[in-house]
Amino acid sequence: MTVTSQPAELDLSFEDDPRVVKEAATEDYSTHVVPRSWRAGRWSLAMAWWALFSAMFWLYVAVASADAVGAPATIAGMVLSTATYGAVNLVLSRYAARTGLTVALLSRRLFGTLGAALAPLIFAATALYYGVFEGSIVAVTFQQYFGGNLKLWYLFAVLYALPLVIGGVRAWLDKLNGVLLPFYVLGLIAVVIAATVKQGYPTDWLHSAAAHGSLPGWLTSYLIYMGVWIMMMYTIDYARLGRVEDARFHGTVTFGWVFYAFTFGVNGLIGIYLLRAWNISGSETGVVEAVIKSLGFFGVLLIFVSQTRINTANYYLASTNLESFAARVFRLRLPRAVWVAVAGCIAYLLMLTDVLSYLLRALAWQGVFVTAWVAIALVHIAVRGADRDGLPEFRPGRLAPLSAGAGAWLAASAAGIALTEQKADPTLAQLAPLITVALAAVLYYAALKLAPSALRVRGDDPRDEVEDVWEARIACHVCDRSYVAVEMDRDPSAAGAAICSACAAESPELARAVSAER
Repeated sequence: MTVTSQPAELDLSFEDDPRVVKEAATEDYSTHVVPRSWRAGRWSLAMAWWALFSAMFWLYVAVASADAVGAPATIAGMVLSTATYGAVNLVLSRYAARTGLTVALLSRRLFGTLGAALAPLIFAATALYYGVFEGSIVAVTFQQYFGGNLKLWYLFAVLYALPLVIGGVRAWLDKLNGVLLPFYVLGLIAVVIAATVKQGYPTDWLHSAAAHGSLPGWLTSYLIYMGVWIMMMYTIDYARLGRVEDARFHGTVTFGWVFYAFTFGVNGLIGIYLLRAWNISGSETGVVEAVIKSLGFFGVLLIFVSQTRINTANYYLASTNLESFAARVFRLRLPRAVWVAVAGCIAYLLMLTDVLSYLLRALAWQGVFVTAWVAIALVHIAVRGADRDGLPEFRPGRLAPLSAGAGAWLAASAAGIALTEQKADPTLAQLAPLITVALAAVLYYAALKLAPSALRVRGDDPRDEVEDVWEARIACHVCDRSYVAVEMDRDPSAAGAAICSACAAESPELARAVSAER
């Protein structure tokens, strides 16, 4: 190891590296900070994100809730969930736009460089499971209408979706979903009209009786919607691509309460209406059956459009987080197109199993980790916010491998899983998400106040050597690419040469040299 008192001179520039820009068309800076020059326009990002509005899952989950607690309680749960999701994602979307960080990069500050590896793995697995669910809807729809082997329809549902997500958000996904959105909206209107014409108006669709349970119906419904807090993580990985000046719009419309009013409220009410009109039980395929009975072949097209939109988001986020996980844990850096293919292979293999028999259990476990992560992120933003330059510290050479925050996350998640799985008190099992959130917040706050800091204080910071950390680009001595100064550090194992965040995370030499410095 070579250590010098005079670090190597920085290779500075003030324009984007053309090679980086070319890679960003598909990579979207998945292992780097998103520079201000690559941020998407207001409506571009909104169209890409609103792909998540069109999932058949939102119709299904509302029907499942209505079957469990009645329609009035479900509507109350929707309203409370819309308010909660709107408030949380207002905070997270603004923070992501200001920092340009992914879930994986932010997790470094929360849990340390090693502890952070778990976050993208859980994120990728959850996105994959939702991709499997939504892809299965396509396969079942086509098989019900056209017949044939379901396994071949599963393969079709995966293969046609993968090429659509190789391009990045601002290069392709915004345009695809912007074109498809009107078709989905018109399809929803048509399916309601057709069902009413064929079946008549179901006068009691909003008055179904509530089941008796140990918890109020509205709270049970709210807890059901807590099961998809993965949307908070989705928000960060999309909102980091937004412009800072658009943060208010995105916090309210794109990612905020307006989005959830349509996603939970409009979709949910239509789902309840359809299945009550056709008197179909709220099974996983009940929504498919109701749509096809209402519109016939055009119902098949509606489902195809809706699932194509949602799975662009699922496969996009699964691939970017698989890429981040593999780069950190296995030091394996491959194009995102490869990880798109890997995600597709995993999804197809899962479809071939009896996926619905374990999907809800897997999502329940992952949901515990996700809700705990969201609580910890909110506490960190409220208490710490930024370490310097308006950013949390996320550069590997300036963080400990593990922080007390990682212990808080694992302890809260373990408690949540234990509550979920115990059979002695069903009420406690239902309340597990809320208890997990509260426990994670308290434990992480205690870790911030009482445990040693995860920050490693070092000198020779490239950020101190430039006037504007968002405008200056610095060349990395490892990958020979130039990235914004925000993410650059000095590599003590290479005479203090500049190194980007992604290369630093993969460098055992840097880790050893930093430890030797201390």
